[in-house]
Amino acid sequence: MLLPELSEISRLRRKFGITQTELGKRAGVSQSLVARLEKGRADPRYSKVASVFRALDELRGKEILARELMTSRVVGVQLTDSMEKIVNILKKFNVSQMPVFDKKKVLGSISERVILDEIAKGANMLDLSHKNVERFMEHPFPIVSMNTPLTTISSLLEHNTAVLVMKRDKIEGIITNADLLKVVHR
Repeated sequence: MLLPELSEISRLRRKFGITQTELGKRAGVSQSLVARLEKGRADPRYSKVASVFRALDELRGKEILARELMTSRVVGVQLTDSMEKIVNILKKFNVSQMPVFDKKKVLGSISERVILDEIAKGANMLDLSHKNVERFMEHPFPIVSMNTPLTTISSLLEHNTAVLVMKRDKIEGIITNADLLKVVHR
C-alpha cells in the first residue's frame, strides 16, 4: 500500500475534527508520535504510519455524503417559463432558488434575490411578469456526485446558493444551506 505524504496527517485529522490524542487512540499509537509525524520530526516504522492512515481512512468512511443531505424532489423551471410562473413556483414549493432547465439539461439558476433586485430597481411588474427566465437567470449551480462529502459541499455553498446532486447523468437532488442544518440533528 502506497501511503500519502506525512504532511497529510494534520490536514486530514483537522478535516475530520479530531485531536491528536483521539487519532493516536484510533491508530494504536501515542499522541506524541502523531504530533511528531505532523511536524515531520519522526522517522517512524512503516507499520505505525500505516495504522495512522488506516484510522484516518475509517473516519473518511463515516463522513456525511451528498446522498444523505440532499432533498430528492428538485423543483426547477424551464428556460421558456415566464417570470410570473417562476414566482408562483417559488411560492408554491417554498423555495428560494431553482435550477433552470432546457428539457433535462441544466442551463442556469434563478433565485428570489434576482427577482427582488429587479423590483428594487423599479421594474414594471406587468412587464417583468411576462418576460421569460432566460433574461434573468444566473450561472448554474455546481453539480456533485451522490458520494461527495459534506466538507466539499459546504465549501461550494459558501459561494453558491445551492448544489445539484447527479447520478448517472440525471439530477437526483439539491442541497441548500437549509439542508446543511440536518447534520445538527444527528
